[in-house]
Amino acid sequence: MVIPVADGEVWAEDSGADLPALVLLHSGVGDSRQWDPLQPLLSQRYRTVRYDVRGFGRSPQPRAPFTTMTDLIAVLDRLGLGRVGLVGCSQGGATSIDLALAQPERVAGIVLLGSGLTGYLFPPDLEFYRAGEALIANRDIDGIAALVGNRWAGAGLIPGIEEELRTLARRWLEPHDFKRPDPPAVNRLEEVSVPATLMVGDLDYPPLIKLNEEIAARIPGCRLIRLPGADHYPQYRAPEAIVAAIDETVNRSN
Repeated sequence: MVIPVADGEVWAEDSGADLPALVLLHSGVGDSRQWDPLQPLLSQRYRTVRYDVRGFGRSPQPRAPFTTMTDLIAVLDRLGLGRVGLVGCSQGGATSIDLALAQPERVAGIVLLGSGLTGYLFPPDLEFYRAGEALIANRDIDGIAALVGNRWAGAGLIPGIEEELRTLARRWLEPHDFKRPDPPAVNRLEEVSVPATLMVGDLDYPPLIKLNEEIAARIPGCRLIRLPGADHYPQYRAPEAIVAAIDETVNRSN
């Protein structure tokens, strides 16, 4: 389905089941297809909702400024969802934290996978960005996919990840400066009041692993789970462990 959001629209999928609602938020180096390995495991337990952020996957490119949290709220409102569990990977993790701070009454719990954090700046990696700029200039889709894969898919490429990377690479060739940051959460983690679990793979990007250790240490009561052999695509590497963490975290609030 297509869901209208402010000055735009997003592609979404809603299982529609009469079960507790769970919203799956994808990373910035993939799209909502990364939840495919979890869908069969979650479908008997939850009403699952997933969507592609503007410009990702099956959602059209943005036409006006937007933020990921305000789009999340628009999706929840459109589907009539009140209190939901949030499962967010990387960019989606940052959005999950943002909503837990802004509207905690709507969040049953958050499961963060290799999470980002609004307002946090990673150490600059000029070599990576210069390589990316050169590949974009040459419109080299395979080269862009390989560059991103080398950074984020430390456990190796498989067809699902390769498809996401190629879609992402095509997006890189159509850049739009419409995404805006939500209010920074970097100095507010101690205010998160919903049940939280953070999972991070030992093959993920080292600066991101360090950030995730800090996030887990600062969110009150947050459980940190390390995933051996997993990278920035944990849905493909450890789906059963993620489902177990979802069950425990969401049920903690009941």
